[in-house]
Amino acid sequence: MDFSIKILLITFFISVVSGIFIIPALRRLKVGQSEREEGPKSHLKKQGTPTMGGIIMIIAVIISTIITYIYNVDLAKKIIPIALAAIGFGIIGLIDDYKKVVLKNTDGISPKAKMLGLLIISICYVLYLIKGINIETSTLIPFFKNYIVLPIYIYIPFTIIVMLATTNAVNLTDGIDGLATTISLIIVTTLSVIGIVFGETEVSIIGSIICGACLGFLIYNINKAKVFMGDTGSLFLGGVISCIAIYLKMPFILLIIALVPVFETLSVIIQVAYYKRTKKRIFKMTPIHHHFELSGWKENKVVRVFSMTTLILCIIGIFSVI
Repeated sequence: MDFSIKILLITFFISVVSGIFIIPALRRLKVGQSEREEGPKSHLKKQGTPTMGGIIMIIAVIISTIITYIYNVDLAKKIIPIALAAIGFGIIGLIDDYKKVVLKNTDGISPKAKMLGLLIISICYVLYLIKGINIETSTLIPFFKNYIVLPIYIYIPFTIIVMLATTNAVNLTDGIDGLATTISLIIVTTLSVIGIVFGETEVSIIGSIICGACLGFLIYNINKAKVFMGDTGSLFLGGVISCIAIYLKMPFILLIIALVPVFETLSVIIQVAYYKRTKKRIFKMTPIHHHFELSGWKENKVVRVFSMTTLILCIIGIFSVI
């Protein structure tokens, strides 16, 4: 059996077992989710469901990365920076969640402090790619299948913006049981397939680890969710998606395969801008998945439609680069 399949199954098992212990611990800590009164009424019954569940995925990834190191040191050295960057994003989310649900500070980390933390991690990862492994600043343009070489002074801010935008986009996508997990799973699987096609073994391995962690977490996160990932999980997943895409020199492909999170973000931007100008709303509520909920869609329908849309976009994305 190929190691990527083995490590996926191992990570899945670790994720499931971790959930058995972590979810009760979160309940004892009383880290329950707070739902907005102005949100969908169906969400009010979720009040008190444990959050910060992204810890489950992070623990699974850490253990599986260690197992990979034992199996193949050289391979592990290539995936550790990606894992560390993603975990770094997750830790920023963990601090935010901790302040909100444990310290009862409803504001969590200030937006400036949160963005600064994400910015520092992004800068460290991009500098590692440039100085640590001397990655080329070439970037693949989907469909045209040609690489353009970006000047270093453009490449650095561009890739940093990609990382910040992706983490926040996945963060906004998290709001319905299983939605962010399922969409991230499909996107990471796609990036792993592309990694295999392009001979980037390390991408297929880290992708398998992330997919295993997501699948294990999904058991507890599908409707009716026993735990929510919180910012801990959403920033972690957004971080790993952007890190892999940049490592593959394919950040532009995220505009295709991650179009659902992109549109979730755009819906918020459009709503705020339009409301400030007219005092009226275009959508019933944003991010856009809440608009569909308030339009009568059940949560499971939103997850199915958004996930199927992502799957179709990912298939298009694969053919746009190979």
